Amino acid sequence: MKLLLLTFYYPPDLSAGSFRAAALVEALQQRAGPGLEIDVLTTLPNRYQSHAQAAEAHEQIGPVSITRIALPRHSSGLADQAAAFLQFARRVLMRRGPRYDVVVATSSRLMTAALGAVMARRSRAPLYLDIRDLFTDTMADVFSGSALAAALPVLERVERWTFRSAAHINMVSPGFREHLEKVVPGGSFSYFTNGIDTDFLDADFTRPEPAEARPLQILYAGNIGEGQGLHRILPEAARRLGDAVQFVVVGDGGRRKALEAEIADLPSGRVVLRDPVPRAQLHALYRDADMLLVHLNDYRAFKKVLPSKLFEYAATGKRILAGVSGYAEQFVRDEIPGAEVFFPCDVDGLAASIERLSGLPATIDRSAFVATHARTRIMDRMAADVLSRVPGGDGDARHASTGAGPGAVPGRAEH
Repeated sequence: MKLLLLTFYYPPDLSAGSFRAAALVEALQQRAGPGLEIDVLTTLPNRYQSHAQAAEAHEQIGPVSITRIALPRHSSGLADQAAAFLQFARRVLMRRGPRYDVVVATSSRLMTAALGAVMARRSRAPLYLDIRDLFTDTMADVFSGSALAAALPVLERVERWTFRSAAHINMVSPGFREHLEKVVPGGSFSYFTNGIDTDFLDADFTRPEPAEARPLQILYAGNIGEGQGLHRILPEAARRLGDAVQFVVVGDGGRRKALEAEIADLPSGRVVLRDPVPRAQLHALYRDADMLLVHLNDYRAFKKVLPSKLFEYAATGKRILAGVSGYAEQFVRDEIPGAEVFFPCDVDGLAASIERLSGLPATIDRSAFVATHARTRIMDRMAADVLSRVPGGDGDARHASTGAGPGAVPGRAEH
């Protein structure tokens, strides 16, 4: 059996998409055994220019062939990201590879999914989509009133064709359900979320006692883009909270310069910006933090998403500040003890949440959450679901289609 996986990001690149894709490849191998060959078409590391990592353009690891395509240099702007994707798509479409039994595309910005639809048609193979974001929904919010909004009707047609080309669509957030049901009435859906990687399950994140008194340290680790909206909350929060709190921001993205400009007049040390770091170093930063911050901008589309960072944060046992609304808000309240939710971009809400969390122990027992949301368990079920779509495949669809149990969101069955 031959399987094609299309993913814009893949290790050693640092992104939720790359970690998810690698975990799926591993789970597919374990599920299918030696009869499965996997071709991964991806890019050379490009997520953050401030943390470029070397990788082989072609790599063969057992039955997995990885082809990484070089992209033009970009700085997370929309135009240069579009140019980068066009290069990726052109190189993928130039390939004259084998026919595949199934094509899998994991996509956050629609176009990798559309590319998967083209490749599946070439091979006359079933298409399995893993949708990590609703691109047209986000575009409608973020670029409302701008010239880019004129492209939305075209993108909506591409989305409709792409999603209706799929034999099955997985969503990382059940919050996407209403949108997908409108685009693909009666479609085949599942909800295998993001999860906690093994290196986080085995690590100790207990903070050693500092040698001297220090401010409360709140860590944000991840992308610094319009979607996160850090420039809309951290500068004012740092002014309001003063020397009692230090915000440490580790990451990069299209809005980092805006954040830098907003904090330029703050006293030194109130907000510390650091470039992205390898995961081993990230563990040390988590260990040293008192609280962890996840934040989404105040856009309607983000009421449907479930940030992957929540799973990673929860595994540390640290207290969590969650500036989210909609589905993510309910998920945090229902599933993650020792977390406080405040409305996005609300400085007063953030300050009140910090005060409430300060009364809790420094380490929170989340063993039940961690056991349920280990990525290996989630990806094992998703791999079974993928393989069940292949005529004569070896996937155990009985375990992959109920929507219950590890890796699925309770009460959200496939239909």
